[in-house]
Amino acid sequence: MKIGIVVSEFNYDITMSMLERAQAHAEFLDVGVEKVVKVPGVYDIPLATKKLLNREDIDAVVALGAVIEGETDHDDIVIQHAARKLTDLSLEFNKPVGLGISGPGMNRLQAEERIERAKSAVEAVVKLHKATDGL
Repeated sequence: MKIGIVVSEFNYDITMSMLERAQAHAEFLDVGVEKVVKVPGVYDIPLATKKLLNREDIDAVVALGAVIEGETDHDDIVIQHAARKLTDLSLEFNKPVGLGISGPGMNRLQAEERIERAKSAVEAVVKLHKATDGL
């Protein structure tokens, strides 16, 4: 199995730690990471995800990011639209997309505590790929 990973550069210290965990977990699961794409923010993840899903050598995509609460409802809007679009892309391309985006409504400390959850997004796409392969 080969996956792509799309990671937001916003909240760089957190998201790059998430990327490291996801790559290490993919290696542990004997899953190849074919391509890593860094995008400016979570809002930008769907376009790169679509391009990866369109590739024949990609079986699934993991989306990584951290949406930290601000003074407005911006964090809610960003995560809702990104999550919905990622679900739509998974259905459009018949390939798993793992939602490894933490938030909304969390502070920086909570985001740091959730870094390890990037592994769960890798685990999810592997399990879903196995469950749906051949259907």
